[in-house]
This record gives sequence, structure tokens and C-alpha cells, in this order.
Amino acid sequence: MTRTTLFLAASTAAIIFSGGSAFAAPACGLNNGQKAAGEPIKVGAVVGQTGPDDFSSSADAARAYFSCVNENGGINGRPIEYLVEDDQWNPEVASQVATKLVKDEQVVALVGNGSFVEMGVNAKLYAAEGVMAMASACAVAECFESSNIVSTNEGPLPSSVGAAQWAVGNLGAKNVVCIGLTIPSVGPYSCGWTEKYMQAKGLAGTSILLDPAAADMNASVLETVASGADTVLVNLPAGMAAAYLKAVEEQNLRDNFKWISSTPLYDADVPGMLGAYWDGVMNVNIELTPIDGTGPDAANWRAIMDKHARPEDPRDTFSQSGYLSARFFVDALLKLDPAKIDRAAVTEAIQQIKNETSDLLCGSYYVGKADRHLPNHANMMVQIAGNGFKVISECADVDSAYLDPIRAAEKELGITPN
Repeated sequence: MTRTTLFLAASTAAIIFSGGSAFAAPACGLNNGQKAAGEPIKVGAVVGQTGPDDFSSSADAARAYFSCVNENGGINGRPIEYLVEDDQWNPEVASQVATKLVKDEQVVALVGNGSFVEMGVNAKLYAAEGVMAMASACAVAECFESSNIVSTNEGPLPSSVGAAQWAVGNLGAKNVVCIGLTIPSVGPYSCGWTEKYMQAKGLAGTSILLDPAAADMNASVLETVASGADTVLVNLPAGMAAAYLKAVEEQNLRDNFKWISSTPLYDADVPGMLGAYWDGVMNVNIELTPIDGTGPDAANWRAIMDKHARPEDPRDTFSQSGYLSARFFVDALLKLDPAKIDRAAVTEAIQQIKNETSDLLCGSYYVGKADRHLPNHANMMVQIAGNGFKVISECADVDSAYLDPIRAAEKELGITPN
């Protein structure tokens, strides 16, 4: 089951999470109400849309933001031509479509990427071609350990460790089993560092990794029982997570464990999809601030989605992240001479981004020149409550040795800490 199959309830979700955005006027770019008519600036994105789950909501939001920008002066008169390719969760396809965008289309940057495979395949291409990818739904290690990729979302490692950190402090968790994917730079990466966090606290942690192409959810539930854990961390894409939790419900094993999840379950459709069985039970880590937040960027994101996106486009964390990546990108380009915008100038402008703030983030955003980037590493927790979610924690920085080189780089760059 993918999130796409859940959009029959989109109108209900929009009511739950709209927060009055329909009455707000979106703001973007030059915000002058004049349609851009100059030479287009080509910008690309690679997303995993067709496959085990749909990770395209980040690009949906970036597209909406760019549409708003193009109707409000563009980049000092020049519109953005946004080219989005689907990697189909296939490494070979991911390589082909990225090469098409970078070498054939000559995009100046990639913005809003969201995938479980493309960053691992294409990180070397982006570095070799001198093109920056401002991703928004990263899920693999290479996304955070590459010189030319930076994401506004924090990925499964900080989200999983953050969830376990909260469970230890608030649920008394002593033995966490992480349910992840067999993809080497996804499951072993994020679940593995969750195990290290638990062990560093003198506690226990294990992992159960599923093949995304042939996952047996009933067998996975039996492995969960055999693990001896007291807490289950569901670290799967939303569709697969829902299938796993349905198997738990069918065997009525909910009360055998405490339940936490990484960010993918923070989706407006999820409470209705999972049903009352998980109401007040499932605690979800969120990489940005709540979808129904009342801050200016939260309201502007919803207003832009309402006016420039399709009704069925998700309003989720990755959508928030896509909006932010697009906003930070546009703000950087508006500082450039529009007649001299090329890949080299855009790459330099992106690398100059520093101490950007938003009410959608728990900390500041930056890029810089480095061999790895993970500017977002503070998160919150919410709990499924009725047809939505309720906040159960404030922003907290993630406690992981994995972040030591990131924090050292931030100190050198003079970055305001999370």
C-alpha cells in the first residue's frame, strides 16, 4: 500500500490540517504580482514516486513554491523551469534520470529531491559535475555524507535516534527493536546508530530489516516478539509501516510493547488509515515542527499549497521540507545577477547559505563547503490522537556520536546551534 492510495480522504485531511490557510495570501520570491517572462532557469529533482512508497511530496511542494515565484517576478524576471524525474526506486533508473537532468538538461541545481535510492547512486555524479542538490526527503547515508547534497529534512538516523531517546526518557524503554529496510545505507545506517545509542546508555537495541521488494509482515511481527524488546521503533516508509502495524493488530500484540516511529508516519492520512487501535498509542518523531503550526512559514506553506499545488498533494513533513528547500534556494538566487546565473554561480550561492531560520525548523539551516551536511538534527514527538496528532514534546537536539563531526563543522562555520 502506498500513500497515493490514501488520497481519497484528501478533503478530510485538508480540513484537519488547513489551519485557516485558505484565507491567507501566499508570499514568495519578489512577491510583486508580476509574471516572470525572461529566459527560464532550469532546476531539477529526482524522486522515488512509483515503487514500494511515494516520496514525491517534497517535489510537489517545491513545484508549488516555484509556481508562486514565477507568478511574482521570478528570479529577478527569470522564471524557474522545474524538471522532476521519477527514479522508480530503481538504482539504474536513478542514475539515468539524474544524468539526463545534470548533463543533458544542464540544470543549475536540484531542489526537492526525495528518494530511498537516488542519493546513494548519484552523490558522486553531483560532486563531479559541481552541482548542488538541495534535497528535502533524504533517507540514505550518502545524502548526509556527501559534499554536494544538503537536505532540510534530517533523515531516518536522527529521527530514529530521537524517537528512541524520547522513549528512554519518557516511556522507560530499556530494549528497543528497530524495524527498518535492508537497503545498506538506510536500515543498517539508521537502525544501527539507534542500537549504538541504546548501548551507549547501557541499554539494549536490536534491528529487524525487511526487503522492500518482498517484505513478509507476519514473519516480521513474529521476529519482533522473539526479539525480547519492550519498545518497537517502526522505521519504515508510511505504506510499509501501515502494513506492518496492520499485521500487529491482526495478532493483537499492541499491548505487548511501547510504540514509537520515525517521521514517515507523520502524515495527515495515517491516523485514519491505522484506525482507533493505535489512537493514543503510537508516538511519532517529527523532523520539522507540526503540520498545523501557527507560525508565519507554517501558514505560508499551507497557503502556497492551497493555491499552487494539487488538492491530492500531501501536506506532510516532506512537503514542509520541500517548501523550505525551495524558499532557501530562491532567496539565495535572488542575490545573484540574473544575467550571470549559471551552475557555478548557483553552487556558490547555495554554499553561502548560513543561519537561515524558520518556524518550521527546530534550529537554523546552513550549507557551507564540507564533505558532509546535516543542518537539521533537532526534532519533536507527536502522538496519534483521534483523526490527527497531538504534540507530546518540545524541540530536542539528538544525542548521537554520529553528529560529532557535524557539530565540529558548525562551530568552525559560526552556526547558531540547534
